[in-house]
Amino acid sequence: MTALVPGVSDARFAARTGGGHQLAGTGTLLRLALRRDRVLIPVWVAIIALMVLSMPKSLGSVYGTAAERADVVRTMNTNGSMRALYGPVFADSLGALTAWRIGTFAAVFAAVMSLLIVVRHTRDEEESGRQELVSSAMVGRRAPLTAALLTALVADGVLASLLTLGLAAQGGAGALAFGLAVGGAGAVFASTAAIVAQFTESARLARGVTAALLGAAFVLRAAGDSGAGAGSSPLTWLSPIGWVEHVRSFAGERWWVLLLFVAAVSVQGAAAYELAGRRDLGMSFLPSRPGPAHGRLGTAGALALRLQRGSLAGWSMGFLAAGAVFGAMAEGATDLVGDNRNTIDIIERMGGRSGITDAFLATMAGMLGMIAALYVVQSVLRLYGEETSQRAEPILANAVGRLGWAAGHLVIAFAGAALIMLLGGLGLAIGYGQDAGPLIGACLVQLPAIWTLGGIAVLLYGIAPRAAPAAWGAAGAALLLGWIGPALKVPQAVLDLSPYGHLPKLPGGEMAWTPVLALTLLAAGLVAAGLAGLRRRDLST
Repeated sequence: MTALVPGVSDARFAARTGGGHQLAGTGTLLRLALRRDRVLIPVWVAIIALMVLSMPKSLGSVYGTAAERADVVRTMNTNGSMRALYGPVFADSLGALTAWRIGTFAAVFAAVMSLLIVVRHTRDEEESGRQELVSSAMVGRRAPLTAALLTALVADGVLASLLTLGLAAQGGAGALAFGLAVGGAGAVFASTAAIVAQFTESARLARGVTAALLGAAFVLRAAGDSGAGAGSSPLTWLSPIGWVEHVRSFAGERWWVLLLFVAAVSVQGAAAYELAGRRDLGMSFLPSRPGPAHGRLGTAGALALRLQRGSLAGWSMGFLAAGAVFGAMAEGATDLVGDNRNTIDIIERMGGRSGITDAFLATMAGMLGMIAALYVVQSVLRLYGEETSQRAEPILANAVGRLGWAAGHLVIAFAGAALIMLLGGLGLAIGYGQDAGPLIGACLVQLPAIWTLGGIAVLLYGIAPRAAPAAWGAAGAALLLGWIGPALKVPQAVLDLSPYGHLPKLPGGEMAWTPVLALTLLAAGLVAAGLAGLRRRDLST
């Protein structure tokens, strides 16, 4: 191996680092990564933990008696659509119902958190050129990858600890198994992201590919559970998300399933280390293809579309599929709810008082709307990524104004949100087998709230770019309020802090134009203020 520091031989370098020059500097890079993620990791961990730990109280208020819990277990295990969404139920205790209701979703969120951390501290660093600068010091070849994986493992470990402590009242063994399973799912996809980062040249592609693999794992688990009860399908065993349910937390724990997580992390980690040692810094095993000799993108908007078309396509397909799944569940909504007054109240708070089926469809449309906020924030913050990576400066050095450059990305963000909601409504209609008009309208009416959260992202980026990532917090808070607020009977005044709290409940409810128009004007004002700030401030400040 050549010297990592000019003028320092391998022997001297190995002597000064105790012979472990491959991992030299790992501790320093780990501390740096944890410092950089001192906001990102706590926010992710807090959102996931609150989402999980609110479930026992929520489920206890809905299914207060043993008979009600036994009834919901029978209903869920005989409903293929519900098994596809949540998985099978293995026991009727509050702990087992919590693991069933939120386990797969907690695992998915932990996986997303972990893959973002790993890609940020590996491929992002190489793409920006910072890793080359860091590696010119006394840093081992595999130290950056090790630090990135350890950072993700720290986040997953903290999350697992919080879940274990928070659910201990439901049963210590079950809480520990559940915490380890969720943290293990995060660790598996952290190591998956480490492998993907070796094959891709861009961080954006690395995140997209790993997220696609996560989506495939969720689909495998859903397909297996929809076709067979009790998690007996081989498809669920092929998915790390399926392993979470196979642990059977609070229902006669299968501790040996946790070894699957250990094995997957070990094998994938070893593969990532081997690949990292066989490529040059900044390069990849699948380099980008060279573009045409003569450029074919004549405008900033065309470039923005070229950069974001993959993300838009992925979200579009995902919303169409999710809408179809939710629509197919609508027919069974009445059987799901039965005569449980608490469940009816929660669905009516989320979807309106227009009948259980319409209220369920309105709730699903609202859920798609809240998830779409993540798309619009991601697309807006692409501006921040282009600026901080210094790719914006060469574009603006030409005959391209700041507003024209920003407008290209904002059109993709705001018009793209309309497109994915349109497809979500179409998916609901396909799954439900009814007229598409009312369901598409129910989804499109979510746009003013989505655009408002996008406007907050534009405002933060325009006037205080370093605070721009806080837009994720606004979107996460809206999702959290909309998801668990009604179940916890949060006061309406608190729910109204979210823009979604002011929208009409469609289908079935009455259309209210005043809040829709007010939110649309608010979103326009936020965007205008953000663009005014962008026009006046210096770039990269």
